[in-house]
Amino acid sequence: MTTDEPEAEIDRLDLRLVPAALAAWAVTATGIVWGVGGSALAVVAATGVLAGLTRFGGRRFGIAAVLAVAAAGAGFAVAVGLRVHQQQHHPITARYGGAATVVVTATETPRVIAGGRLMFRGALAELDGRPVAGRVMVFAPAGGYTEMTVGRPARFRAAIGRPTRRDLTVAVLTASGRPVLGQASAVQRAAQRVRAGFAESARAALPVDQAAMLPALALGDTSTVDAQTTAQFRVAGLTHLTAVSGANVTIVCGALLLTAGLVGPRVAVGVAALGLIGFVVVVQPSASVLRAAVMGAVTLFAVLIHRRRRAIPALAASVIVLMVAAPELAVDAGFALSVAATAGIVVLAPPWTRRLMARGWPRAPAAAVSVAAVAQLVTAPLVAGISGTFSLVAVAANLAVAAVIPPITVLGTAAALIATVWPAAAQLLIRFTGPELWWLLSVARWASAVPGAAVPTPSGWAGVAVVAAGGAALVIAWRWRWVRRTAAGLAVCALAWTLADALQA
Repeated sequence: MTTDEPEAEIDRLDLRLVPAALAAWAVTATGIVWGVGGSALAVVAATGVLAGLTRFGGRRFGIAAVLAVAAAGAGFAVAVGLRVHQQQHHPITARYGGAATVVVTATETPRVIAGGRLMFRGALAELDGRPVAGRVMVFAPAGGYTEMTVGRPARFRAAIGRPTRRDLTVAVLTASGRPVLGQASAVQRAAQRVRAGFAESARAALPVDQAAMLPALALGDTSTVDAQTTAQFRVAGLTHLTAVSGANVTIVCGALLLTAGLVGPRVAVGVAALGLIGFVVVVQPSASVLRAAVMGAVTLFAVLIHRRRRAIPALAASVIVLMVAAPELAVDAGFALSVAATAGIVVLAPPWTRRLMARGWPRAPAAAVSVAAVAQLVTAPLVAGISGTFSLVAVAANLAVAAVIPPITVLGTAAALIATVWPAAAQLLIRFTGPELWWLLSVARWASAVPGAAVPTPSGWAGVAVVAAGGAALVIAWRWRWVRRTAAGLAVCALAWTLADALQA
């Protein structure tokens, strides 16, 4: 056996669940957007593509896989068809253009938007005293609604509008007057106390800008991050750090699994599972958190049964489970970004790392550069389609802050857990995140100040296509030395310009 064989075995990808996951996602998304016809077309297309790969690309999947994808696709088509029918014939649809007294339970923390209003998603519970269920988007004045928290029901009067997006939302509610707030569940109240205690400890231990950023990085709470910092992170390509996702779950569960040497692997997996559940409850189950949590659960199960960890099957399984449990995620941009980044890092980063090592790079820098470059490559088209911008400094900025994110996450999460019972100890842990937070904020400020740090692109599908084509062309052209030297020269010029401006200031 050669020395390359073990490495090839480690990097061999198990793709058996991938066709089913892609089919489930495509069928669910097209069913939500285009109805039964769209989902039926997606089933036919997915089955045809897999059959073509089986026929002309060898027996990688086999006839059984083709039949399984066809059956699974048909099942998801029926399921999403029923959900869309329920949404289109919901009792609230007869009230569009009118007003009603509703009871809504917030499913996310309200966000401040233009004009000082609040916006949040919620679960409809009552419509003029009648019990109903459905997803709604709520726009509300700041007065009285600032006390809304996840899981807390509120009764208020609202104008009822037609949904502006096809995502299984049944109505858009514009609230008026002050709400009558109810009680959240005991679990949600405990989670809110954790978030509030953590934020208070951060404000007591850190400067204002760092105290606002720490809850965003550790718990995804961006409510106190100012508009200027948000803009700097967006231009620098660092916004993903404030959306709790797979990286946070991996760091938290990994830290808990380190106890295996003390308590044994089975107990360590149990501790990590409890930590995963608590983490999801505290940070709120957003799209990326749900995806990462399900993937983490699948991985923990693999550890428990002594199977070698395989990220692609875990990711595919998480997609399938979430298409069943929360089909609206099929059209959620954050969910797509999270899955694309994870898949790209798993598939492309290892061979890119080996290629850099073959050129003489040490393993750690090679891996860091590969992960940052791959994440930017696979997510940039989606970001361009959503925001109409493309960050030219994202790879460098993410490399610059890569080393400080794990300690911020671990120390911040630990401080959040003890902040409500031992504030002094929490503040001590938080103080150790100060230098890392200063560096992160400085990198965001410097990177966003680079001339041409972000360039405008078309939005929508045109932006996705343009940036994807540009990324593919860059990957192909990167093999030529003059392309690499030109890119390095431009990077040096931009860095020199930025440093000159910083020194003059």
